[in-house]
Amino acid sequence: MINYKKYKWFYTKSGKLVVGGKSAESNDTLLRELKLTRKDYVVMHTKTPGSPFCAIISDISDVTAKDIEECAIFTGCFSRAWKEGKKNVEVDIFNLSQLSKNKLMKIGTWQVHGKIIKTDVALELVIVFQEKIVRAVPISSSDKDKIIAYVRPGNIDKVEAVALVKISALNKLNKEQIIAALPAGGAKFERA
Repeated sequence: MINYKKYKWFYTKSGKLVVGGKSAESNDTLLRELKLTRKDYVVMHTKTPGSPFCAIISDISDVTAKDIEECAIFTGCFSRAWKEGKKNVEVDIFNLSQLSKNKLMKIGTWQVHGKIIKTDVALELVIVFQEKIVRAVPISSSDKDKIIAYVRPGNIDKVEAVALVKISALNKLNKEQIIAALPAGGAKFERA
């Protein structure tokens, strides 16, 4: 099992762990670690550069359409599209076994062989606790009564947005944990 807490991570509604890279170097490390397991996983990346590679750490036969949707939203939200303030982004879905890398490829770049499934996702997350840690996860990954706040791409940098937020449930949380849980760029919070 990989040390998933050194990456971006969350649990789907069905309890499957999703792990994603934090940078080009982290993407490479994650994919290499997953390749060493000799297992196949569902993996995602946005159609455009500037995205984590995210993998659902579960046997492919156990992965549901809902798990794939949640992972796709997470992948899209933690991509450059959030920082650019977009509302939607296209995510590519494939298997780990379809990926290869040669020594001439840039850090964070992998080649996908074969069929790629594409999906368009809305960029929106919720703030919740998972494993007693503040996480920003897809809305459908959490029970409604556990949602602390909704968050979407915004015009105010996430650090300033967290400092200015007027949601009492959010203000009771550790600010650094909230900032660490959010995608890079601006954020706009809404009450749960």
